Amino acid sequence: MLIQKFGGEVPMTVNELVQLPGVGRKTANVITSVWDNQPNMAVDTHVNRVSKRLGLVPMTATTPLAVEKDLVKNIPTHFIHTAHHWLILHGRYTCLARSPKCADCGLQAFCKYYEKVSK
Repeated sequence: MLIQKFGGEVPMTVNELVQLPGVGRKTANVITSVWDNQPNMAVDTHVNRVSKRLGLVPMTATTPLAVEKDLVKNIPTHFIHTAHHWLILHGRYTCLARSPKCADCGLQAFCKYYEKVSK
């Protein structure tokens, strides 16, 4: 398909990339964000969890696309491609799913989750 439809070039838009077999929206966002520094936000479980806990998106954002749209709308464009990595790393090492390390977190003052559990 890359050869037939895209002339042997990897397309650099999310809409074109998702046409390729096996490429979903998250992968397309990663490719365009990391490879081309486009302001696209890939939403995985870490990004989803951390962005909700911090209050960057509402808890009612139930789909990755809803979370993506809210984050892209609320994060300055020039930070989006790096914010994705910040959220992932924070989710992997500090804001863990089952036992978040709130005591070690530098974002306590801003965190809606910490505000709730510390009461």
